[in-house]
Amino acid sequence: MTVATHTEATRTRGRPREFDRDATLDKALEVFSERGYHAASISELTEAMGLASGSVYKAFKDKRGVFLAAFDRYRYVRRALLDARMAKVETGRDKVREVLNHYALSSHGASGRRGCLVVSSANDLALFDEEAAERVAAAFAANETMIADLIRLGQTDGSISNEIDVASTARALLCVTKGMRVVGKTGRSEEDMAAVAENAMKLLA
Repeated sequence: MTVATHTEATRTRGRPREFDRDATLDKALEVFSERGYHAASISELTEAMGLASGSVYKAFKDKRGVFLAAFDRYRYVRRALLDARMAKVETGRDKVREVLNHYALSSHGASGRRGCLVVSSANDLALFDEEAAERVAAAFAANETMIADLIRLGQTDGSISNEIDVASTARALLCVTKGMRVVGKTGRSEEDMAAVAENAMKLLA
């Protein structure tokens, strides 16, 4: 074996196994959603992610690093799904309805029992971790701003009354959507959560 060949072979053996970061984070999300941050062990995470512990530590440093990366992934995926729903309708009012229906759909069955990683993080980790708290606060603020913008759109296109107070209504709808994810953990039906979404639309009457 030549020196060059030996060096290449050594690099190959020493190089960490490549992996699909998004796919592994999706697996980690399942563990955190089912177990919560504190109850999830690094061994459970590595098994679910299909990685050796060394690869996990190299890529994410520790369990907290896995969680923060999974949290960002969760927000990205959820927002992409929501944007796709809202793109199908035109008016601000209908877009708000899609937001509520999106949360209703996530708040029953297996998804409902797992709950929302943003909401659970607010209780689980944010109280003790400043960076996690900032991420949770940013997620809540982004959702509230999104809803406020949709209400303003509805007022511009005439689908929502100009008498509606944008800030307080957006905040109320934020509380409804996050509350749906909490109540959904108790095993509510699809009909239950759809009714909540429909009643919440009365805030725009």
